[in-house]
Amino acid sequence: MTASANSVVTGVRLRVTKAIASIAIWATTLLSPDALAASKLVAIRFARLIDGTGKVITSPLVVVENDRIKAVGGPTMPVPDGAAFVDLSRYSALPGLIDAHTHMTYLFDPDSPMKPVEQFVKRLPPVTVFLAQQNAKRTLESGVTTVRDLGSFEQMDLAMRDLIRRGAMLGPRMFVSGVPVFATDEFVKPGQPVAPGTADGPADVMRVVRLQIAAGVDLIKVVASTGGYDDVTGFQTLSYDEIKAAVDVAHRAGKRIAVHSYGASGARDAVKAGADSIEHAVDIDDATLAEMARRRIFYVPTIDHNRYYADNPKIYGFGSDAVNNLRAFVPKNLETARRAFRMGVPIAMGSDAVFTMFGENTQELGWFVKLGMTPVQALATATTNAAMLLGQEKSLGAVAPGFFADLVAVDGDPVSDITAVTQRVRWVMKAGTVVVDRTVGHK
Repeated sequence: MTASANSVVTGVRLRVTKAIASIAIWATTLLSPDALAASKLVAIRFARLIDGTGKVITSPLVVVENDRIKAVGGPTMPVPDGAAFVDLSRYSALPGLIDAHTHMTYLFDPDSPMKPVEQFVKRLPPVTVFLAQQNAKRTLESGVTTVRDLGSFEQMDLAMRDLIRRGAMLGPRMFVSGVPVFATDEFVKPGQPVAPGTADGPADVMRVVRLQIAAGVDLIKVVASTGGYDDVTGFQTLSYDEIKAAVDVAHRAGKRIAVHSYGASGARDAVKAGADSIEHAVDIDDATLAEMARRRIFYVPTIDHNRYYADNPKIYGFGSDAVNNLRAFVPKNLETARRAFRMGVPIAMGSDAVFTMFGENTQELGWFVKLGMTPVQALATATTNAAMLLGQEKSLGAVAPGFFADLVAVDGDPVSDITAVTQRVRWVMKAGTVVVDRTVGHK
């Protein structure tokens, strides 16, 4: 989300910790023992496997032990003694997908008369975290088993991450950034608290980044320009020195940093400062793209999220001008991503999913094919590339021995048709546990 959404939540008080702890205890008692399965050995036969390393294996057998991949073989590999056998030989398999830009705690209640952001502000944080299980469920149903979550408030994303880790909530593996760091963007009356995450000047930016690290975030999110929601402007709001201060503190602490910038200048300064990824930006100049390619700085274009906003104006209360602006931004985003791809910039799939967009997480892959990627190259943005962006390339993003047993079965051949992934996910395993099964009765 964005600086405009950040300003909406000004004045919301911290009150989540004790309530979240009680939710964790209560939710744990609701889970069946099956959800926390112990040691197991499972062998699964698929029609084909796009393994995330560049190989396509016909009629593969994937052996899973506990939460990891034990072995991967071809059509002649026998089912190991003692293994349960699962026949998914009519489906294609791929690694669990990674969405590199979500907002899992941005929850929409269709029964509320309020607009989505109003709901987010006024709902008690513990209630939001508990109900956000529906976002988590829809994300898994799209084949996404891991997310990089780029912005929440009152430590709701940390709470959700930890509940999922302990098995008290079903959802994708989460890497979270906490409160985004952003410049002052509204008037604050004397005595009124400043919105969490607000920072002005390098020293203040360093302080706020350190607060996020102390809170236990996995990475840092910096908002360096306007833009987002119904706003597609890209005016730079943080200077190079401020961005550099954030990057330096994050990297010294061993944390990666994502920089939001709708405009080219914020992206250029973020690249110069050494950020790990640039989110959203359009019209990035060729020299900056070349530097991103050289330094392996990732571009997460989030092309589809403006399409989503434009397609749902009634939910958000957007007028025709906002819709026209959103639709006009999409081809700019697409063209920038096309140039980035041609110049060798590493690209990761990020949906920027919020509110009712969960379940549409992988629609971004269709845009990547449209800009010139093959379906296999597009899949790499949500597997090997995204895993590298997270620093998890030895455990996520591929189906190989020792990696987490995250597997997705789709109807069709994603090597030739990306809609097999974006529209026809039938079965999902996360860390050795089946979390989605739509194969029963499917013909």
